[in-house]
Amino acid sequence: MGANRSLCGLGRRRGFGRAAAVLSAIAAAVLLGLGCGKSGHGADTDPEKGFDAAALNGALGQELTAVTAYEQGVSRLRGRLRPLGQELRTQDQEYVDALTKAIRGLGGETEAEPGELDLSAAKTEDGFLHLAYELERAALSSYLEDAPRLNTAAPRALATSLAAGHSRHLVVLRQALGAGLVEAIPDAFEDAETPPPGGESAAGGG
Repeated sequence: MGANRSLCGLGRRRGFGRAAAVLSAIAAAVLLGLGCGKSGHGADTDPEKGFDAAALNGALGQELTAVTAYEQGVSRLRGRLRPLGQELRTQDQEYVDALTKAIRGLGGETEAEPGELDLSAAKTEDGFLHLAYELERAALSSYLEDAPRLNTAAPRALATSLAAGHSRHLVVLRQALGAGLVEAIPDAFEDAETPPPGGESAAGGG
């Protein structure tokens, strides 16, 4: 996969910037909705908020893992793909910040840590793109599962927004992996089951 491939929208920051602005607005709403609760009614004493804080901590761990992967693996990307990887890393860091604020707004503690990463199987550009795809897909699946189970409105709204963000990430990663415009379009009801172009693939490469 050469660095001069034609990728619709890769390298254009306008769409990503607009999405980031929307996410920031939702994060602010989370803080307004959660940060003004009465003393003694936080995650430690309110089972519903405690459940939500634990779920968001799980999501936070996934986002931290994705950020770490991009930090360690973006050097494997060339040409127009490197700024793409940097932008995805930036957005995933914004997701980390939003989740951290939401957890604290619930009165919870941020306890998540990045998961273990082995980039030795993602030595090539193609291998790393497949790894990034799987991390983004796992995050989308998690938010689709968590959103209807969360008890409070603001975390549900945040989870829905982050699901949309990861769905957009998967679209550009499909293009980076060689998908055409039509193939890169998500299913009408994106469910995180869409495999990368060419089907399921290990993040390998010689």
